[in-house]
Amino acid sequence: MRTDGHDLRHHGDSEVRDDGSALVDLAVNVRADTPPAWLRESIAASLGELAAYPDGRRARAAVAARHGLPAERVLLTAGAAEAFVLLARALKVRRPLVVHPQFTEPEAALRDAGHTVDRVLLREEDGFRLDPAAVPEDADLVVIGNPTNPTSVLHPAASIAGLARPGRTLVVDEAFMDAVPGEREALAGRTDVPGLVVLRSLTKTWGLAGLRIGYVLAAPETIADLERAQPLWPVSTPALTAAEACVGPRALAEAAHAAHRIAADRAHLVAGLAEFASSGLRVVEPAEGPFVLVRLPGAAAVRRHLRDLGYAVRRGDTFPGLNEEWLRLAVRDRATVNGFLRALNGAMAQAHG
Repeated sequence: MRTDGHDLRHHGDSEVRDDGSALVDLAVNVRADTPPAWLRESIAASLGELAAYPDGRRARAAVAARHGLPAERVLLTAGAAEAFVLLARALKVRRPLVVHPQFTEPEAALRDAGHTVDRVLLREEDGFRLDPAAVPEDADLVVIGNPTNPTSVLHPAASIAGLARPGRTLVVDEAFMDAVPGEREALAGRTDVPGLVVLRSLTKTWGLAGLRIGYVLAAPETIADLERAQPLWPVSTPALTAAEACVGPRALAEAAHAAHRIAADRAHLVAGLAEFASSGLRVVEPAEGPFVLVRLPGAAAVRRHLRDLGYAVRRGDTFPGLNEEWLRLAVRDRATVNGFLRALNGAMAQAHG
């Protein structure tokens, strides 16, 4: 789906398919070396239950308990992406608006459902930070990511909550919030913000992109509307098992530890990228997600040369508000980052040589 030259259905996995499958992956925002062995074993143990239809009640209760909510405020989905489709199909809205640059699937889902979608484009000169005044008062559905993919900006929870209005649905995509130490600025679990809908993904931190599991947190009446739009048994038994496991005490402790490690690895990546400032490379800071957004002259050529050198990165020009000078880089361990920085040096030399 193309709008204004932006391919809204291009995602990071496109960079590592087919001839890209052997590349070192800095294009996909799934934590490396996942899922952990204990999670694989838990999922494998569920295969003996495949003859029975999925029963999501236990997993739904576990997710609700993780956020201190009643179960009727939780809907389990086949990844956060399914939730965007449900929102687009089930909610009766007149003027939906998406805050960009951000994950493009919400807008694509809204357009597929027949909606005309307005945009607010956050500006590079403002650090891609939210200006609540830029959101029109009559927008009755507002979608924003936090921390935002691809900018890695973490917006203050108070600023986002301030977008709430009577008659407005406020959708906050928190797919990467568990990669933020302490999940500061999270709105998940809040019941005092009218019209709030929070989306969470379990595929990024736990390496479950192939299993498809996420969830929605919202008022019971909104959950009921979304559930009616779902097909029967939308989440498989292995995915339900994973959901329950990933919100337990052991998993939350591991995710918290991983968030601190990601922050340290991200700082190492950003410090290394600073060495290229004299060549015109700029990093959007402060980065708070498990990825960073960079702008550099000749980025498209640099990306091609990086592929020749064995590294895949995410092109940025498919995001509304960005152009071909932007690249998104997933945070990896220090050894991988060091190898990437050496390759980047070579790629930039080739592109500008």
